[in-house]
Amino acid sequence: MKKNDVILIVVLLAAALAVFGGISLFSAKSGKDPEAVVYLDGEKQGSYPLNQDASVKIQSASGGYNILEIRAGTADITEASCPDKICVNHRPVKNPGESLVCLPNKLVVEIENGGEAEVDGSVR
Repeated sequence: MKKNDVILIVVLLAAALAVFGGISLFSAKSGKDPEAVVYLDGEKQGSYPLNQDASVKIQSASGGYNILEIRAGTADITEASCPDKICVNHRPVKNPGESLVCLPNKLVVEIENGGEAEVDGSVR
């Protein structure tokens, strides 16, 4: 390995660390506690902060149900009446932008930063 190869590797590693550090600082900068926002059939049903443990039974209009557990800063669907149980087998979510979905019960649980969403772009 030549001297220039070592310099190139060091510069690339430094750039990668700088990018990772910038992303970490940007995501931690919001200062708001994340919360699990529950949407049932497209309508917001409620929001639950991830820093408080809770267990919520969400009943759909079709008679189905899901049980949302918020524990240790994560949200997880632990029980559901749907036949396939994909939502139950999904890993718990905790980061803004992640979601849990139960299609048969028309349920979506999204992790958001809390408060109003900021505009990140526009289209003319």
